Amino acid sequence: MKFTELPTPCYVVDEALLEKNLRILRGVMDRTGCKIVLAQKAFSMYKMYPLIGEYLTGTTASGLYEARLGYEEMGKENHVFAPAYRDDEIDEIISICDHIIFNSFSQIERFKDKVMKAGKKMGLRINPECSTQIGHAIYNPCSPGSRFGVTIEHFRPDLLEGISGLHFHTLCQQNSDDLEKTLNAVEEKFGPWLSQMEWINFGGGHHITREDYDIPRLESCIKRMQEKYGLSVYLEPGEAVALNAGYLVTTVLDNHINGIDIAILDTSASCHMPDVLEMPYRPPLFGSGEAGEKPYTYRLGGQTCLAGDVIGDYSFDEPLKPGDRLVFGDMAIYSMVKNTTFNGMPLPAIALQDKDGECQIVQQFGYQDFKMRLS
Repeated sequence: MKFTELPTPCYVVDEALLEKNLRILRGVMDRTGCKIVLAQKAFSMYKMYPLIGEYLTGTTASGLYEARLGYEEMGKENHVFAPAYRDDEIDEIISICDHIIFNSFSQIERFKDKVMKAGKKMGLRINPECSTQIGHAIYNPCSPGSRFGVTIEHFRPDLLEGISGLHFHTLCQQNSDDLEKTLNAVEEKFGPWLSQMEWINFGGGHHITREDYDIPRLESCIKRMQEKYGLSVYLEPGEAVALNAGYLVTTVLDNHINGIDIAILDTSASCHMPDVLEMPYRPPLFGSGEAGEKPYTYRLGGQTCLAGDVIGDYSFDEPLKPGDRLVFGDMAIYSMVKNTTFNGMPLPAIALQDKDGECQIVQQFGYQDFKMRLS
């Protein structure tokens, strides 16, 4: 199937672009000896796990279902972190995960014996209280009152027995200068205990495959922990794995006017690209410009009843009309894993574009996928 023949709406993952990212990540691993695992919360298209597994160390999960997916579909190192674990899930989690990372000493005291009996690695998430983000408080794990990680005020050295590593995750779509600042804070607050550990996990949020990312600085940070404390280093990026490797193809359904020209699409910001509203951000759209940059400006909106279901204002060389196809970029990450069927909106199909440009429908969804979730 050709790209132009795909049904809409449709997510398309570009195999060549995905592999380009994986080669960059593998280069960091080869040069430093660090280990990089896929954060499935950002990208869980398991059809691509065999390819990803050729380059990366394994997967990391945010709970039981992601842990099962990584275990079943990639079968390499399998890590998990959750703010708290359920009694009725912890046994299965321990059985299929290699690294179980806890958010508090109370959780460690509760489940420590089970982890140690199973011979698995046990880690503790720390909070260095170092905020490097500007804006987007919703994605700042070090914001005041954050539920993530143990701060130095509540750190218990007397309870470190059995803990083989420390984990922190403070970044979101950031460069390695912010990682460097965070490492300074980690050393300042938790340095006395780093030499007692076997490994440290830098978490995710590293935009390693972005064009302007400072990879040498990242590698310097990795080597610093290796050489100074004898630690094995893990990173768990999600976005960097599939950054700019996917598209969302959509069709114009109708035109409307209310002080501005409006185009109604068969996709939805609320349902199919929720980070547009949560972050918020303006997704790239091929062949378009900023509002007013090109002759014809439109506000692009979805079909739902939510008044704010608006993707953004874009300009075009020609007027938009029903039947025109639009292609949004950078739609492999988070969009697929966070989509919903609010208002009964159909979920987009999922397709793979191979290295020859041919497309294959991987999954399609219908009414039953909406209905089965509700009763």
